[in-house]
Amino acid sequence: MTRTSKLLGAVSSLVLVALSASPAFAEGTEAGTSITNEVSVTFQVNGIEQVVEEDTDTFLVDRKVNLTVVEAGGTATLVTPGSIQQVTTFTVSNQSNDVIDIALSTAQQDGAAAFHSGTDNFNTGAVTLYIDSDNSGDWSEDDEVVTYLDEVGADENVTVFAVTTIPVERVNGDIATIVLSATAHAGDTAGSQGAVYTTTPTNTANQVDTVLADGEGATDGEYDGVFSARDDYLVQAAVLSVVKSSVVVSDPVSGTTNPKAIPGATVRYCIAVSNGAGAQTATNITVSDILPANMTFVTSSILLNGSVDTGGVCLTDGAEGGGFAAGTVTGSLDDIAAEETLTLVFEVTID
Repeated sequence: MTRTSKLLGAVSSLVLVALSASPAFAEGTEAGTSITNEVSVTFQVNGIEQVVEEDTDTFLVDRKVNLTVVEAGGTATLVTPGSIQQVTTFTVSNQSNDVIDIALSTAQQDGAAAFHSGTDNFNTGAVTLYIDSDNSGDWSEDDEVVTYLDEVGADENVTVFAVTTIPVERVNGDIATIVLSATAHAGDTAGSQGAVYTTTPTNTANQVDTVLADGEGATDGEYDGVFSARDDYLVQAAVLSVVKSSVVVSDPVSGTTNPKAIPGATVRYCIAVSNGAGAQTATNITVSDILPANMTFVTSSILLNGSVDTGGVCLTDGAEGGGFAAGTVTGSLDDIAAEETLTLVFEVTID
């Protein structure tokens, strides 16, 4: 039996006091923090205070690695076919108890349900990643291009912009879904990406072990040191349709009563341009019509921005304009909003 145990057997009064070093252990305590517990035992023998017995225990707080990626904005990015520098925004957060580097990568979703709604059905151009260098919340060409986030502090959030182009052949309602993945790496040295983190297989004394504690993201599992999120590009385009029709206005024999398409007859052409339901407004609309052989253009007969009746028949309520040169009728129409129709009307005579 040890001296201490013998003494304790003769103790008339015993007080145990546990003293903890600062900081107190809790989730969020910085990795590598040394936590020391000191215990002291005071006692008496025959009413006489004895030598205090003390001991300490020290351990290092291990590294808990956790990170998240969240789509910012809450809606799809609205884009136009052929547009460049189209931006989706994400927030990457280090929820670890240590400084880490975060590697970034993007992928194109291959079909299936889009993030916000609808179905992914095309891929954008190459995606370039930027960080919000000026903390403006909006992307600019002055923001820094990155492939990883360097030395991200505990509880720090970083805004990441994914910038890409939209193929010109896409149509209204098309959706492209992209995935941004963030992978935890060691934050050893500023300006250099550290090694990828994995969970330490054993608990080693006097060493900062690593535990991957991340959740399940869009395309990754939990506890793998990776977190991913998705966002959509939604194409909004004009859906134009063109209908060309003709009517014989008069002929040299019957006049305007049941005229026929005989030589010398006047024929009125109507080009009706319509935009579809739910489409974007079409702008800068130019109509070109090459006159066929055996016809002569009637001077000053072009009427622009006319309308059609409820049956779709062209009216002659447009304004005079347009031009005729090198056998081609041309004219510009006003902007056409969704579910609207404008016309270009002109007349010719049959040779």
